[in-house]
Amino acid sequence: MSNSDAPQPAPQNPAPEPPRSITSPRSRKQLTLFLAGASFLTISGLITRRQLARRHLATIPRFYQPSNRPPTTPVNGAFEAFEALNLATINVTSFMMMVTGGLLWAFDISSLEDMRRKVRGRLGVDGSGRTEGDVEEEFEEWVVGVLKRKEDKEKRRRGGEGKMQRRIREAEEDRVETEKVEEGFAVVEEGFRNERGKPR
Repeated sequence: MSNSDAPQPAPQNPAPEPPRSITSPRSRKQLTLFLAGASFLTISGLITRRQLARRHLATIPRFYQPSNRPPTTPVNGAFEAFEALNLATINVTSFMMMVTGGLLWAFDISSLEDMRRKVRGRLGVDGSGRTEGDVEEEFEEWVVGVLKRKEDKEKRRRGGEGKMQRRIREAEEDRVETEKVEEGFAVVEEGFRNERGKPR
């Protein structure tokens, strides 16, 4: 057998991804969510504008409306609040749909598997030779380090509480000594009084 008949090993590295084009099927698939969100945002904007114009027209009095009477259009606060909540929900949902679609297109993510691959690549699981177990071990070491620093802070704080308690005890002793001195002055002052209770 010659060397030319030996099976060739498969290449280890996957083929590089072709450059992205807006007209490619992948890009069009990614842009559908963005375009759908933009369409819904336009529609929700038109609906909101129509509702605001209708409310504004309802506040204008009729031509022959007497000026000394309240407007004839009844106001239902609960219904108006419900309508405003619906309009706000539609507007925010369509805007977030458009933003999400734009971000997915910008980061070249078209499926959940793409997102998983990109996130794992950022964490160093894929492409750096580390496995998920290695990443979990590193994370556990980080958590242990954080908890150890927290315990050290608590110990230092407890030591600070001991100093504070010592200061409180010293202040209490000073107060007791001051009271004794004041009692001594009171006794001496009593000695200076005459038999009628008046000072000499």
